[in-house]
Amino acid sequence: MDSPIIPSLLDTDLYKYTMQQSMVHRYPDAWARMEFHSRTDSPLAVSKKQLKRQCGFLGELRLSSEELEWLSTLPFITDDFIEYLERFRLDPRAVTIEQRNGQLSLVVEGLWSEITHFEIFLLAIISELHGHSFYGQGDQVDVVARGQHRLDVKLNQLPDDSGFALVDFGTRRRFSRNWHYHVVESLKHRLPDNFMGTSNLNLARTLGLKPVGTMAHEWLQSHQVLGKSLRTSQKDALKVWLDEYKGQLGIALTDTISMEAFLKDFDVELANAYQGMRHDSGDPFAWGELALDHYRRLGIDPRTKHLVFSDKLNFDKALAIHQWFAGNINVSFGIGTYLTNDMGFQAPNIVLKLTELNGAPVAKLSDSPGKTLCRDKAYIERLKKTFGYQLSAA
Repeated sequence: MDSPIIPSLLDTDLYKYTMQQSMVHRYPDAWARMEFHSRTDSPLAVSKKQLKRQCGFLGELRLSSEELEWLSTLPFITDDFIEYLERFRLDPRAVTIEQRNGQLSLVVEGLWSEITHFEIFLLAIISELHGHSFYGQGDQVDVVARGQHRLDVKLNQLPDDSGFALVDFGTRRRFSRNWHYHVVESLKHRLPDNFMGTSNLNLARTLGLKPVGTMAHEWLQSHQVLGKSLRTSQKDALKVWLDEYKGQLGIALTDTISMEAFLKDFDVELANAYQGMRHDSGDPFAWGELALDHYRRLGIDPRTKHLVFSDKLNFDKALAIHQWFAGNINVSFGIGTYLTNDMGFQAPNIVLKLTELNGAPVAKLSDSPGKTLCRDKAYIERLKKTFGYQLSAA
């Protein structure tokens, strides 16, 4: 594939820009390392040459005056950050790509504020190259036909009066950019009462949708180094975010360490200040019940708060969660791969995670075993001991 897969620096998730703004304001000199990991059983059908070519295209992207003007209309984006973005460029030299025995190895290293965008872009590129190369140009029509059939079944599944609210979270593992556009456009027109927006800024701008997102795991991970101490790192990250956004973008991500560890830090001040929490690993029903109990113990009416579920969701699972918590707390669903890469074959399960900051390790333990990406076993043990973490994470 010789043409650019990523057409714009806005073809990414909102939280990349909200975090980048905070990095520029708070930690402009922080040095970061990010590493790629594939959880897919078979090797990805992506070559080093293809990926280097696409990475080179990223270095040619600039935000246009129209894109900058649109970004400036978002109430949480500041004027000085817009000025920074006028000059912002991605440097492909920050990315090291290797391939051994068909297995890709990617490392991204540089100023944190300058390399953070590589995560979504590279994952979306790898996902699209995999789909294109593995199935071949001649088979694309059949693949899209299967995808369309599956999409039609989903869009006909929701009852008209369900009150079910969903957001597109599918950029990083989409089948292709064109298919992503088609899915989101279909959601907009066919589920107007259910579809609340998209995390993808380019789609939000071109389709007139609400951009949705707050923070990612890397924000909380980074404060394991940038915060006052390891033990206070979650509180530090949440407080800095509040200071930056003054109550906007108020959904807190809970599973960087575990829900249990998070709730110990999510005191009455933070619970009142944040609009709600996001679930991204572990059992969603148990997690939601913990959230409800926590709000009630703090004397906060859960019906004034919001839970966002975003972990490997399909409509059946999301509808079951919606029905379970109906009337007790507000809920919505960020749905990704199930919508943007459900084409009748296994979609790549790939991540590009922050592993070091300023030369020191950082990690995510989450509420699901097997999601940890950190080569420093001693640091993992320190993290577990500090937070009383019980799950066995590889």
